[in-house]
Amino acid sequence: MSLLKIEKLNASYGATQVLWDVSLDIGENEIVALVGANGAGKTTLMRTISGLMEKRQGDIRYNGKSIISSAPDEIVSLGIAQVPEGRKLFFGMTVEDNLLMGAYLRRDRAQIARDMEAVYEYMPRLGQRKKQLTGKMSGGEQQMCAIGRALMSAPKLMLIDELSWGLAPVFIDELLETIKSLRTKGIAMLLVEQDVQTGLEISDRAYVLEHGRIVLQGTSEELQDNPKIRESYLGI
Repeated sequence: MSLLKIEKLNASYGATQVLWDVSLDIGENEIVALVGANGAGKTTLMRTISGLMEKRQGDIRYNGKSIISSAPDEIVSLGIAQVPEGRKLFFGMTVEDNLLMGAYLRRDRAQIARDMEAVYEYMPRLGQRKKQLTGKMSGGEQQMCAIGRALMSAPKLMLIDELSWGLAPVFIDELLETIKSLRTKGIAMLLVEQDVQTGLEISDRAYVLEHGRIVLQGTSEELQDNPKIRESYLGI
């Protein structure tokens, strides 16, 4: 059974439809990439899964249960966490306080403390800067903090929107290693990535979204060898 299964999903901003009959699935402990150009609808799909879009049709099932009508806080409590595009951190708060915001629905304080230490183990830079204001950090460190905040909700599925956006290669490499480590802990991921090469290298399978529609899907290896992908996205 798929961990997340989306069937014929449509989503609109007012009268403007953005997603058209989108279907995809993510298995347990699987990394799936969603690639495409700016404006393809990738962020809209993430927001729809997270319950942030009001106008939506179709179905989204998580662990076999429909969540298409669930509120955002219910979706987080079920085990789905989003790392939004642009990070959306609280810049006037410290790293530690931002991380704790990710655990706002939890009451298991002892486990929260253990999870905080685990985040610092995954990303030692955060441990070194836990008392620093996030607004004073580099873009790569802020992205680490955004991922750490999502982890503090104890997710089984993470939605990561534009992992490598605006980051130096050294931080991208660190974040990709973190993603690989999290996978070994049983966390599945839907990774939205404008850098198609990065998305295909880290994922098991991938979907290509164009103008709000899924136009290609397959294993990441198959898509890397696909002539259309090589010409349109990889510049080969």
